[in-house]
Amino acid sequence: MMRIVVLDGHTLNPGDLSWSGLERFGELVVHERTSAGEVKERAEGADVLLTNKTSLTAETIGSLKDLKYIGVLATGCNVVDLEAARARGIPVCNAAGYSTPAVAQMVFAYILHFMNRVADHSGGVRNGKWQASEDFCYWDYPQVELASRTIGIVGLGDIGGRVARIARAFGMSVLATTRRPERPAPEGVQWAGYEDLFPASDIVSLHCPLTEETKGLIDFERLAQMKKGAILINTGRGPLVNEGDLAEALNRGHLGGAGIDVLNEEPPRYESPLFTARNCLITPHIAWATRDSRQRLMKITESNLEAFIKGETLKAVN
Repeated sequence: MMRIVVLDGHTLNPGDLSWSGLERFGELVVHERTSAGEVKERAEGADVLLTNKTSLTAETIGSLKDLKYIGVLATGCNVVDLEAARARGIPVCNAAGYSTPAVAQMVFAYILHFMNRVADHSGGVRNGKWQASEDFCYWDYPQVELASRTIGIVGLGDIGGRVARIARAFGMSVLATTRRPERPAPEGVQWAGYEDLFPASDIVSLHCPLTEETKGLIDFERLAQMKKGAILINTGRGPLVNEGDLAEALNRGHLGGAGIDVLNEEPPRYESPLFTARNCLITPHIAWATRDSRQRLMKITESNLEAFIKGETLKAVN
């Protein structure tokens, strides 16, 4: 019987989903979390390993003689040594696309906060400010329409494309970067390089992969190119942003705000300068985590494993 081991299943399924779809393929062992020192022992004898953030190093992969398949319970696969798996003939499959609706929704949760300040005004009402007002209404922050504003999307993949479509529904102009400028832009989208996108955008949303080229992309120089009062959204990867430089741009009032769902280290075991930065919303990497999104992730994981068992062609990332 095939032995399937989930190394860190809690974030995918804290108890509101079912593992039954995986149980039909063999013996299933689910660990909520696995430390680096526990990986080899728990993975020993597994035919299939499923991991979210638990690292599988070349040494670990090389020592697991029964291992035949690795599934990543996420989109990013940097937790697995892909070359080591390929050398062993072990396919590595991720769950690309599962979180697209959820992450795009979070992007606009941030944006709408900065445009309307619903919670802030509700708090003022509860504290008696409306009752004390001399007029029938009041506002502590400007009310800003998205129509006619420009959003710059850095990386127009699945999520960036969904953000673009929502932005167009709000009547926004859309600029986007691409690694293939020769291809036609989607309807309502204009390709732009960094030198054009950052100065022209009222909002910049990051959706590019983390690579050597994009690490630290948002630094002092790039932030200085942005409009005064512009908003930065990062639901991609924490290291895309130099946190110190962003905090400085917020604190001196150059940027109007930032919505940050990802940090350089997660969970943060350090005092990020963003924790005390002005107009900075920080959420604990939850843009992906709706129940609907996690259910899609579970289904994609099951489908990938079933395809492997049947000997079908896999969309392996390695």
